[in-house]
Amino acid sequence: MFHKVISLTRAVEKIPDGASVMIGGFMGVGSPHRLIGELVRQNRRHLIIIANDTARPGFGIGQLIDAKAVSRLVVTHIGTNPETQRQMIAGEIEVELTPQGTLAERIRAAGFGLGGILTPTGVGTTVADGKQVIVVGGKSFLLELPLKADFALLAAHRADYRGNLDYALTARNFNPIMAFAGGTVIAEAVEIVPIGVIPPDDVVTPAVLIDYLVERERINGR
Repeated sequence: MFHKVISLTRAVEKIPDGASVMIGGFMGVGSPHRLIGELVRQNRRHLIIIANDTARPGFGIGQLIDAKAVSRLVVTHIGTNPETQRQMIAGEIEVELTPQGTLAERIRAAGFGLGGILTPTGVGTTVADGKQVIVVGGKSFLLELPLKADFALLAAHRADYRGNLDYALTARNFNPIMAFAGGTVIAEAVEIVPIGVIPPDDVVTPAVLIDYLVERERINGR
């Protein structure tokens, strides 16, 4: 029953250099900050990060940018992190910008086994460069391909010891759909509660999707 709960160190040791990693969160809200910090501490390199954004310097995914741990980004924007912008302009990091809704649906497509999605977003713009345009009912759509990753790192409000997760408010953002699209899914939670404490109707991400749950953080040795 408890085999999914492992230490933070062991969880991150499973992620090699060069891995593709989905990270939940929106400007750091709902991001797995302990896992991000441990990736930096373990000096990971050449990561491919799939996320909504890179937050800001020194915070959230911004820590990975500061540590130069990332070789490629697939994100919706980098406008709040000047260090990401600097690295992109200097050619130190590759950045693929994707409209936010398209990013979410590409992740969902991968998790649900779809061959892609059709969206009108980006038609007639640089977003369409190199992509197939399909006409349906006289309207043009871009074919956007599924987006999956070797790992998905999630942040939950609560988890039980089976790995069922719930989320608080907007921290729900990208975490639930990323749980479907990561080859290995690792979650951290504010608290881990006994099985049965989270009402079934409140479970957003079921335990079957979670491979590992990071043990709770000790405070003052407890």
